[in-house]
Formats: sequence, structure tokens, C-alpha cells
Amino acid sequence: MLSAKSLFQEIFDNDESFRLFCSIAASGETQGGWENGRIAALVPDSQRFLAPRIARHGADEDKHGRIFNALLRKRGLTPVEVPRETDYTMLLEAGGIGLAHEKLRRDTPLTERDIVVYLAHSRVTEERASGQMRMLVKYFGDHPDVGRAVRMISHDEDNHLAYCHEELLRLAAAGHGRLILDTLRASALAEIAVYRDVSLAVMGHMGRILGWPRAKAAALAAGIHAMYGAERLGGWRRMVSLRMPERRDALGGAVKPEPEFA
Repeated sequence: MLSAKSLFQEIFDNDESFRLFCSIAASGETQGGWENGRIAALVPDSQRFLAPRIARHGADEDKHGRIFNALLRKRGLTPVEVPRETDYTMLLEAGGIGLAHEKLRRDTPLTERDIVVYLAHSRVTEERASGQMRMLVKYFGDHPDVGRAVRMISHDEDNHLAYCHEELLRLAAAGHGRLILDTLRASALAEIAVYRDVSLAVMGHMGRILGWPRAKAAALAAGIHAMYGAERLGGWRRMVSLRMPERRDALGGAVKPEPEFA
């Protein structure tokens, strides 16, 4: 019987599939760290107080990248090149979602509108990240190899999501409500399509590594398409709602040095 737990267990038990899984995850987290670091450096004066929070978000993402690479080292593995079709972060950027990397590479300060777009995009992608990590904690939180890692990352992703909710509500009260709603909707509809395509690509690579029979691969692909269909029909709305989080000022305070995972 196919289940999320059995699927990930199979991926984790095989060195080559685990290597690809951690490489994809590390690459995406490291890219997110760079993006947040650049945004923190370019925050406009009107939102300057957000810079430490954005910097902490970036520091967390960098830490997550190191954690996934540490998991590889613990098994004597090295990262592999991430196939382009599995690069969630870059495919979103290529689709015009979030802030363009070309803009982030310049030293021109961002605008307040840019910060709204960044936070709305992050609210959508952090919803996905938080949900995925909660699922991994549910099934593998006590795993001897990956348990500590997924618990740590899940805690951070929940903080990131709470921060996005709180700051977007503040900006909505300041008069950016229409831009926030429009950006959230566009980002969510684009994200679910990218997530479908990336999921199909990742499962395709995993299937070849693990030698899945055609029927199993087809069943997984059908499940991914069914999930996309449900999200396209209305499931995307969970990504655009805003509510004041229980965790207030979740990214407040200075970045605290933490011992390396490994």
C-alpha cells in the first residue's frame, strides 16, 4: 500500500535516493538564504525595522541547507547536481513569482511594494514548507538519523509562516490590502502548478533510482495530479488567508549563533 510514510521510508533507506532528496532540499534552502540575505540588505528606509527579521529568516534557511548537507556527510555521501526540473525555488522565480534575482543582485534599494510582494510570496511558500515538515515530523520525528533535523526545521518553518502572517496583516492595515490579496492569489495559483511539476519530476527521478514498477510510478503520478486538481479547485485558498498567529514576533530579536547540526 502506498503511503507518505512508506514512500519516504523507501527514499531514506536507499543511499542514492537519499542523496538526491537531501541535495534538492539543501539547494532550495541555500537559495532561500541568499534571497532573504539580499532583501535584508536592500530593505527601504520605510521598512528598515524588518531587516533583522528578514536576515534571521535567511540565516534559518542557510542553517537548513547545512543540516541537509550534514545528513549526507553522516552517511558518507556527497551532494549531487540538482536537476533543473526539480528546482522549486528557481522555477518559481522563472515564472515571475516573488522578486527577480536580477533585481536582488543590484544594490538599488527595494520599494515598499517589493517588500509586500516578498512577504506575500513567502506566505505562500512557507505554507507549503510548514505543511511538508509537519508531515515529516509526524512520521519521522523519532527517526534516529533524520528525526532531530526535521523537528528543528519544522519549528523554524512554523516561525517563518507566523512572521509572514503578522507582517502582512500590518501592511494590510497600512493600506496595502488590495496588493496583498492580488499577490497572494497569483502566487498561490502559480505555486501549486510549480509544486505539481516539481513533484512529478522528483518522483520520476526517485522511481528510476529505486526501480519502481510502471504501475507504482503511474499511481504516484496520478496522486500528484489529483492533489493539484484539489488545490486548483479551492485548496489554494488556505495559502491566501491571513490571521494573527499565536507566535507573535516569531523572528524578533538578533540572530543567535547555534551549534552546527553535525
